[in-house]
Amino acid sequence: MSARLLRRVLQEREAAPQDPSLAEDEQLEEEEEEEASPPRAAARNLFDLLDGDDGGEDEDKLSWSMSSWHHDQKEDEEERRQSVNHTEQRHSVTKKPANIVPETNKKSKKKKKKGKTEPSSMKSKDELSLDSILEDLSIEKKPMHQGVHQSNRSAGKEIETNETTPGASLVLAIDPKHLKGENEMRRIFGSKVVDSFENQRNVPSSSRQVRGVRRVAHNPRKTLLVSPPSYWPPWDKSMSMDLIETKSGLNYFRYVYDSSVSHVQELFEAAKGANDLNAIAAILGRYPYHPESLLTFAELFKYSGEHQSSADAVEKCLFALECAWHPLFSPLQGNYQLKYSHDTNKPFFTALFSHMKNLDRRGCHRSALEVCKFLLSLDSDDPKGALFCIDYFALRSQQYKWLEQFAEEYQCDNSLWLFPNFSFSLAIARFYLERDAASEEGSDHTDKSTSVDLMKQALMLHPLVLSKIVDKAPLKDSAWTQILRNVFFGSAKPGSPSLEHMINIYVERHYIMWRFPELQNLLKEAALLVIESLKQDSREAQDWACVRKEAFSSDKNEYSHLLVSDFSDTTPSLPPEELRPFMVGPGMVHEMPAPQQEAGPERRAPREVAGRNPALVFLESLLPWVDYGDNHHDANDDDNGQ
Repeated sequence: MSARLLRRVLQEREAAPQDPSLAEDEQLEEEEEEEASPPRAAARNLFDLLDGDDGGEDEDKLSWSMSSWHHDQKEDEEERRQSVNHTEQRHSVTKKPANIVPETNKKSKKKKKKGKTEPSSMKSKDELSLDSILEDLSIEKKPMHQGVHQSNRSAGKEIETNETTPGASLVLAIDPKHLKGENEMRRIFGSKVVDSFENQRNVPSSSRQVRGVRRVAHNPRKTLLVSPPSYWPPWDKSMSMDLIETKSGLNYFRYVYDSSVSHVQELFEAAKGANDLNAIAAILGRYPYHPESLLTFAELFKYSGEHQSSADAVEKCLFALECAWHPLFSPLQGNYQLKYSHDTNKPFFTALFSHMKNLDRRGCHRSALEVCKFLLSLDSDDPKGALFCIDYFALRSQQYKWLEQFAEEYQCDNSLWLFPNFSFSLAIARFYLERDAASEEGSDHTDKSTSVDLMKQALMLHPLVLSKIVDKAPLKDSAWTQILRNVFFGSAKPGSPSLEHMINIYVERHYIMWRFPELQNLLKEAALLVIESLKQDSREAQDWACVRKEAFSSDKNEYSHLLVSDFSDTTPSLPPEELRPFMVGPGMVHEMPAPQQEAGPERRAPREVAGRNPALVFLESLLPWVDYGDNHHDANDDDNGQ
């Protein structure tokens, strides 16, 4: 044994614990390694190499001997460093926590230093150990390119989820970058403009400040759907979400109220039955995140013309409902179902639908598309009619390829191209794709139908749409008068109540698209081709009528729960005294009893004005739910009559 190896062994014995069995094993292993290693060449005088006759061989020998000498020096230095590090590691073992994986031993370092190669068996052992750890943690290894980033709301971090469930539709995958309207506004108008507006929004007005009360600043919780301003109160945790069951790879959830605030819903129902908005305002004063109360005032503000206040109330409702999400509920995964049949889930659908329309009113069509995809993925039954406006948002946001992909992949009872909105929207999408392909080289769309053919099929399937678009848009060209005089378009009938209702929804939602001149030319060209083809073969109209009757064969209106006014851009304004429809919604006004049939105690008494501060009465009169009555006018009339 060399002196260097003997010195190293002595240092290890001094630093190692007194375990004779371990010491003997290490010494035997080191002796075996020493015997297996090739013997080192004897030291030679380097000047003797200069006397050789063969210059090439002498230079090779000189370079080999110099390299071996440097190699020996490096090994000596590394051995000294390893011995020092080894002693330090021995002393620091007691200071490390128990859950830290220990470092590799000195024997493995020595093998890396000599061979600088690791056998494949070691790699396989590492992979097996990693798999066993992942199995213990119930984590599945999958490729990284399939990962979908999910926001961990509780920790504020991002994790990767690779799960793809059978019920999840990839075409409805939500892009979180386009989910908030503020991000789209920044892309349209710039960050400076939007940030200045947000700063003004975050500073509360003087009406929100109370004299003698110091405001407590807090950082609002980060959410996925909305950006809460700083003056909103912290979430009161009045709701939560429960996991009902897991079936076919889908998790079914339901909102539930906390037991401590269960009486609030009873108070709201009582105020709703008495048509008392003051009682609902009192509920919001104590429970500022009650969903039904916020949606009630959102409708009130909307019909009063205060659209910004209505949008704020809807966003506040969404903020509270998102804070109550279950940890397994995430819009970015798609493996969830939130059935509309549960009463506690209905406010979330209503708030999302209102938020989608508010985004469209602000011009954030891409954000409205993402919200519409989220709304459609919540319940496969589509209770809010997201299918009748998702194509509109796709066209307005110029997502033409996605619209074609959605029409092909989305699973529905009927083929989507049979619906009036999709039959015309797919033709419009193909028209813009053809126009973009004409400007690009190498684009080939010969395997697909042209936009004119698709528009012709849409007109043959739904001829009634043409006359309604001409009236609604309106299209004032004289050529449309000649086209509508044709029997096929002039005397067109829907065929079923469901189809007629769908056509009315389509015209109300999409009529603004037909104000573009290029689309008017496309529609005119397709209508003229329809007339020409019918002159050659009149039986073609009967064939399309049979297709229409087979696709929509029900004698009842299957979409009567969808109001045409819900898909309209225009909002009718009502006077402040017309407040009763807001309590139950415009669609249930006919179910409410007449005002004269209501009992006296249930009616809210008018406020008294006499003897009060005029300034206070004036500020109070600005509130839309305050009623002072008309008794003073009746008294004046009685005095004049006497």
